[in-house]
Order: sequence, then C-alpha cells, then structure tokens
Amino acid sequence: MGRPREFCVESALDAALGVFWRKGYEGTSYADLTEATGVERPALYSAFGNKEALFRQALARYDEHYAVQLRKAVELPTAREVAEHFLNGSVDINTRYPEHTGCFAVNGVLAGSDDAEPVRQALIDYRAGGEAMLRERFERARAEGDLPQTADCHALAAYLLAVTHGIAVQAKAGFCRETLQAVADQALAGWPAQTGAR
Repeated sequence: MGRPREFCVESALDAALGVFWRKGYEGTSYADLTEATGVERPALYSAFGNKEALFRQALARYDEHYAVQLRKAVELPTAREVAEHFLNGSVDINTRYPEHTGCFAVNGVLAGSDDAEPVRQALIDYRAGGEAMLRERFERARAEGDLPQTADCHALAAYLLAVTHGIAVQAKAGFCRETLQAVADQALAGWPAQTGAR
C-alpha cells in the first residue's frame, strides 16, 4: 500500500494555478511550483503528472472557479445583457487579483516553443469553446428577435472575445480597472439595437 499524501491536493492545485496565471506556462519552472505549493517535485509528479498535465488541471480549475462569467452571461435574457455581463466580468477577473492580473487562458501561452505547442493548442481550444457558447447564444437571440436578422452572430462573438482578450493583455500590462471598464463600456456603445419583435 502506498504512503498517503501529506498535502492537500486542491490547495496545491490552487497554488500552481496562481503561478501559471502570473508567469504563464513556459515562464513557470518546477522550482516555482514547488515553492508555491510547498510540495517537493516527486510528490507533484505523483499527484498531478508532468508540468503539462498540471497546467491542464489548473486550466480546468480556472474554468470551474474563476471563468464563470461566460456561463452566467449566456443565461441572461437579452443579447445585450449577455455582452454587458461578459465584458464587465472580464474587467473584474482580469483586475481582481493584483498578484496575477490578466487572464489565465489568454496569457498562458500566446506564443511558445515547440515543447509548449500542446498547451498553446489546449488554450486555443478552450477559448474556441467560449466563442461557440457566445455564438450559439446570439443565434438564439437573433431567432427570438432580440438581435436584428442581419446580425452576424459569429462576428459578434469574435468581437466580444477580441475585446475581452485585449482587456486581459492590457490588465497584464498594468492598465487600471477604470480604464479597462471604459473600454468595456465603449464596446457596448456600438451594440446592435433590439428589434422589438420578441
């Protein structure tokens, strides 16, 4: 029978998530991970697998505990409320934690070495899932008359993601919350008007 782990796996995963969020995948070393988690490298391997496997588990944890604004947004009654909630939530999550500003899913690996390509692709797929959720919600809004029939739902979803990704990059670069909120408000100023045919 194996020796029981002497650390809380969830706490270690949260600590690893914070490091990856702050430094990105390639910027994070095993020394960073062992220091943040308080767990030696062999025990980290045993609990989580290699660095890539740990990053993927951290991404799942991020999605479950932090990236909830999109899932909440798509449940709102109008497309504009969806967009507003998603943009405001993006400003909040990207500026709420001074020790790791920006977005875990955007800043994790924008460009990297060949060794980081599987992680970069996992983040691309993750972000594409968010775009699909928004697009499907806007298609429903268009069918219900909440968006004009001429609305390009794919472009609207891509636009919102482009703005939120820009917010993430600017937050990482040190832009203040007030400036980023102004960006979100400006993006909403051009939102398509309701048709009134609901």
